[in-house]
Amino acid sequence: MAKAIFTTKVEPKYDDLPEFYYHFPRTYIRQAEAALGDWVIYYEPRRSSAELSSSGGRQSYFATARLIKIEPDPGMPDHFYGYVDPATYLDFDRAVPFKDGDHYYEEALQKEDGSTNKGAFGRAVRVLTDLEYELILKAGFAAIIRERGPTLATAPGTIAKRLIPDLAEEGEEFERPMVERLIARPFRDRAFATSVVSAYGKTCAITGLQIINGGGRAEVQAAHIRAVEHGGSDSVRNGVALSGTVHWMFDRGLISIDDDYSVLVADEKLPDAAKQLFRPNRKLLLPQREDIRPHRTYLKYHRDNVFKG
Repeated sequence: MAKAIFTTKVEPKYDDLPEFYYHFPRTYIRQAEAALGDWVIYYEPRRSSAELSSSGGRQSYFATARLIKIEPDPGMPDHFYGYVDPATYLDFDRAVPFKDGDHYYEEALQKEDGSTNKGAFGRAVRVLTDLEYELILKAGFAAIIRERGPTLATAPGTIAKRLIPDLAEEGEEFERPMVERLIARPFRDRAFATSVVSAYGKTCAITGLQIINGGGRAEVQAAHIRAVEHGGSDSVRNGVALSGTVHWMFDRGLISIDDDYSVLVADEKLPDAAKQLFRPNRKLLLPQREDIRPHRTYLKYHRDNVFKG
């Protein structure tokens, strides 16, 4: 097995929903099959759509997941779906550029003269070594790793120490591989909370309130729209930042969110005093970036299976 890069745009030409599946032509079947059962990293290119003139993409790695199945597309010849386990999908707490200074995270993207190998860059699915995967993950989850303190080790070699300074002393060995940490719930909870709270500017999306405690920490929580134990993922698009009281209401179906981001209320089950907490227009306060706003797939699930209105 090998790991792989899956390239997907903000407005993909193919039928991609990274938290669940990736759509690709037969051209990349060999690279995808090499990663079957192993982990992939999602990459967002400069072009934001299939239009050649489009731009605005981050040119960064932004998430990881484990590839569990590849099946032919029943509606499009010579195309396939690579399905990931949604319980393993996780957004990085920061997008990682494909190069950091003179260092390319993927060795194949750099020519001998130090310039970018545009031919290799043009391949939407690329095989990734274990070390390259580790380095990208450690850069993507640097803030979460730092929360654990300086005793955590970084990957072998000087590159990782330069890219993520102060994580380990010279000669310190691996504490354990990043993949092992990725499947641990405490790590995933911290990563999900960091990404969601940051996306909403440390502000409750339904009340519009931002409360910072005496220690400088925001009193807002990252709520899953579709719970992981019920088939949801730890994607930012499956999350919304809520104050503790509103989070409680949301999880119990007393409020929900429509596709136009209007707040839905189970009027007969919620007292008027509680409704006064909401923003006057009853619209969700949204992240600036459209691609990390709540996805309609998760919102529909909450309305159909949790909401009591």
